[in-house]
Amino acid sequence: MKNFRIPAPTPLVDTTGQRIPVAGGTIRVRIYTPKNATASMPGIVYYQGGGWVIANLNTYDPSARALAEQTGAVVVSVQYRKAPEFKYPTAHNDAFAAYRWVRDNAATLNINAQRIAVAGESAGGNLAASVCMMAKTASVPLPVHQLLVYPIARYDMNTPSYTQYAAAKPLSKPLMQWFFDKYLNTPADGASPLISLTNATNLQGLPPATVINAEIDPLQSEGQEYAAKLKAAGVSVTTKVYEGVTHEFFGMATVVPEAKDAQAFAATELKKSFQ
Repeated sequence: MKNFRIPAPTPLVDTTGQRIPVAGGTIRVRIYTPKNATASMPGIVYYQGGGWVIANLNTYDPSARALAEQTGAVVVSVQYRKAPEFKYPTAHNDAFAAYRWVRDNAATLNINAQRIAVAGESAGGNLAASVCMMAKTASVPLPVHQLLVYPIARYDMNTPSYTQYAAAKPLSKPLMQWFFDKYLNTPADGASPLISLTNATNLQGLPPATVINAEIDPLQSEGQEYAAKLKAAGVSVTTKVYEGVTHEFFGMATVVPEAKDAQAFAATELKKSFQ
């Protein structure tokens, strides 16, 4: 955008930040509220990517902002605690705690508690999917939708897309191994269905899902495999693989046409569930 003098879009949301309680401390969230909002709105709890190790609220600001603007929902973007200081399952527990906090504080946030979805990219897509499973196990009301953008869904790195795109940028097979090494306590953690979503066996009754993948991405195969498993369990699933783009494309709508299309696709599916 800087090189080609592309201006930033005019903001259509207001943002506020605060800290919320989690086990053993607090975490930051950023709340995106559509401008001039008056009525009780849908809500989206959004989880950033970064392999549970890197990145922050600013890194994924364009994605969270776009979802709020295009769905008319209040988006609560969650900065869960990161590895290596905080190992598995800290990020997963923080993600679930944030979902429960949004539900418990829905009225204050101007959110309709019956219309809350979860969304995330990469490690955040893994967290969004895991929150749905954790809510089901804990008998907490489920989200109305799960938007999973190139989610981490397997610890096994021998899938077709891992083989074909092992040296891809910005995400490669060695970088995924580095993320796993930092977040997991031992390789045995990789078998957990909260890490390897494709190992989950009790997917019946989970919320409708939208699964978006990039073609040039080691995570393509596992995202599509998890989508197929959800569908086989009777979950309503819409999915799309965007050709010619890489991991992390979703937030780049000002410069990547496929990202603009993917955001609109995601927003359409979310709004169907909100209705």
